[in-house]
Amino acid sequence: MRVIGIDPGLRNLGWGIIETDGSRVSHVANGACHSATGTPLGDRLLSLHQQLSDVFTQYAPDTAGVEQTFVNKDGAGTLKLGQARGIAMLVPAQFGLGIGEYAPNKIKKTVVGVGHADKTQVAHMVKMQLPGVVLTGPDATDALAIALCHAFHSRTGNTLSAALARAGA
Repeated sequence: MRVIGIDPGLRNLGWGIIETDGSRVSHVANGACHSATGTPLGDRLLSLHQQLSDVFTQYAPDTAGVEQTFVNKDGAGTLKLGQARGIAMLVPAQFGLGIGEYAPNKIKKTVVGVGHADKTQVAHMVKMQLPGVVLTGPDATDALAIALCHAFHSRTGNTLSAALARAGA
């Protein structure tokens, strides 16, 4: 199964793709879609949409995980992040993919084991779980963590569903 993780951001929208085969996980690619500050918001969102669509076309993921938006003190900033998150949700839906949504603390707890881990701890554990990976930046690193989280929860969810189906049969 090919999994894409998406870290929404208006300036830098991170993406990371992994391949899973049972419990085996390998790195496929990672990067970020960028939009230029100082340009109209509609143009920035269109640019992110086009760039992320190109990633989906090139790598053909099977499922997607997206980080949930958190609310911060700056209401305008939160709203802009929400609009970028809309692009992060729209593109996988356009490609017919199921989307898992994860809170930042759940991603960190899944990948690091601690819900309040810092960025260096997350990067370290991503490198441990994906040996040889070259991280292209902090947004791509976070996206790979999201992909790992989604792969884990998809796998355990499918295992639970299968066990419950067998128990009912």
